[in-house]
Amino acid sequence: MAKLTKKQKEAQGKFDKSQTYSLKDASALVKEITSVNFDASIDLAVRLGVDPRKANQMVRGVVTLPHGTGKDVKVLALVTPDKEADAKEAGADYVGLDEYLQKIKGGWTDVDVIITMPSVMGKLGPLGRVLGPRGLMPNPKTGTVTMDVAKAVKEVKAGKIDFKVDKTGIIHAAIAKASFEVDKIAENADELIQTILKLKPTSSKGTYVKSICLSSTMSPGIGIDIKSV
Repeated sequence: MAKLTKKQKEAQGKFDKSQTYSLKDASALVKEITSVNFDASIDLAVRLGVDPRKANQMVRGVVTLPHGTGKDVKVLALVTPDKEADAKEAGADYVGLDEYLQKIKGGWTDVDVIITMPSVMGKLGPLGRVLGPRGLMPNPKTGTVTMDVAKAVKEVKAGKIDFKVDKTGIIHAAIAKASFEVDKIAENADELIQTILKLKPTSSKGTYVKSICLSSTMSPGIGIDIKSV
């Protein structure tokens, strides 16, 4: 078993791992125990009582965090020439079509989100092996395949994220930065949790939310009192 560093021991001494906390208290604690020398990401992990192998129990959705993620999201807009000006004005970092399709084919994926139009999706199909594993394939369900490209770009830049339950039944999402104020971390976390609660599948039986954990880069996880949310 790996030995804990001095900073890790100090962090674990500031809270009780066997106890759960309110969202606001956990948000304050996660700031307090974050000691890395960069602006760490604050992550939320929600363990659900669903079977992701069953299509009718897949939990997936989008949420616009009220205070954004704190991350500068790089957006690629794959659009026809008539939509290029709109995408650029909305704040897309890269705008174009065929030249970027060729770059992706060659392995380039230096973006966080790809937004495109329904008419372009046919060209993206062959690139599924490159984009799929990286979570970059546009999807109408997450609003990244749309005719209103400008609106989609603005929403992503403002803090819209998509999430889905993984094969172990957990939803992971980066919801803030350690430099955020406590209230902003708590409000972002609550927005995601409330969205997940609304997406409970009708086929899901028993306990839907089994546990919620808040952590930052390299920090221990802090348990959230489910009843408090």
